[in-house]
Amino acid sequence: MKKDIHPPEVTDIAVAVIKELNDKGEQEWNVYLLNLKNVPIEGVLVTSTGYGLIQGEGRKTSTLRHFLDTIPARGFAKIEPIVEDVFGINNEFWVSFFINKVMYDKKYIFLAESICETNFIKVPLLDKKGVMIK
Repeated sequence: MKKDIHPPEVTDIAVAVIKELNDKGEQEWNVYLLNLKNVPIEGVLVTSTGYGLIQGEGRKTSTLRHFLDTIPARGFAKIEPIVEDVFGINNEFWVSFFINKVMYDKKYIFLAESICETNFIKVPLLDKKGVMIK
């Protein structure tokens, strides 16, 4: 029975959207996965998609899948770049990983218009400003 399944709670894992300079000196936005735990996470899989309304019309982006393998304790990995055009819709990142052969997963959703400088915080580990969901 579905009600009898109790998946383990995900803690100390975050997704952050950071505005930073690329190697050409241009501003760009990137999405990062942060492992704030004191143990590595393994077999990391992230799927990303965007959905919502743009000018009253339903829109959905392609679903992208990223295999990040292992993220060390107190480490991070870049998931993907993200364009400002999709900030007006919900941006969902579904993260799955293993710790000691136990599978964890959690969905992180940046709601429409929530990726903006007014919501910036100092993102741990990266020491940069951005929007983070933990």
